[in-house]
Amino acid sequence: MKNKFDRSVSMLCWAFNEEESIHEFLQKAEQLLESVVVDYEIVLIDDGSNDKTYEIASNYQKKNKRLIIFRNKQNRNIGFCCKKAIKKASKEYLFWQTCDWSYDIASLGQYLELLKKYDIVQGVRIKPVDDKNKLLRPLKVVLQFFGIKHLTRRSDTVLKALISLANYFLIRTLFRVPLDDFQNVTIYPTRWVQSIKYETCSSFANPEGLIKSYWSGKSIVEVPINFIARKKGVATGSTPKMLFNAIKDIFTLYVKWILLGKRGEINKGKIVKNENIFF
Repeated sequence: MKNKFDRSVSMLCWAFNEEESIHEFLQKAEQLLESVVVDYEIVLIDDGSNDKTYEIASNYQKKNKRLIIFRNKQNRNIGFCCKKAIKKASKEYLFWQTCDWSYDIASLGQYLELLKKYDIVQGVRIKPVDDKNKLLRPLKVVLQFFGIKHLTRRSDTVLKALISLANYFLIRTLFRVPLDDFQNVTIYPTRWVQSIKYETCSSFANPEGLIKSYWSGKSIVEVPINFIARKKGVATGSTPKMLFNAIKDIFTLYVKWILLGKRGEINKGKIVKNENIFF
């Protein structure tokens, strides 16, 4: 990329027992940000890790002072870490990436340039899943038959995609926000996302931010960001407890915002799909 993005960017991340992945993640983050932006910071939340995650990150910080580390005394999970990282961000724009680098953001520089035209950039998963489980292959065929092929491109297995599918349908149906993804990489203006009053501490945090942005009249452009299967460590973002908490928040806030009307004035924003330069 010839010209770097001329605004400052905060890259947010949170880690729980990611000693196998954290050093490689920080290297990738530094290399990418150095190549595409003029000013950046990496905000890392160590979510109460009991392995060497914090130690490895602290050692890395000695050679790159743009890395800022905050440590939770105990494991608090995704929603809490997301909101904490947002509060700590100090640059003009922010986005987050998982510590196993599960989203392909090689085109980050191009995505950032879209912020000069739109308020928010939202990633949409487009790469097909690896359906190694023969018993689940018919499910994939059924989903594709009904014209929702993109919903089978949300994870590295069809089983995980099914979980994502259920969340997608719930959120899109209940809250009537016509986005094609709610859990991918999202790039926000920092001041705007810091002004959002989050009401969840579960993984519903990113959907909540997108819903409230759309209801506040923001323009959101969707771009393709492929899913990358984890190669190191153990994923902890889809445990039964975490899924239960997210579903509970979805229905609780549906009752509050929609049935009881406690969501304030609605000024629907604009969602732009299929930006030609990417799809």
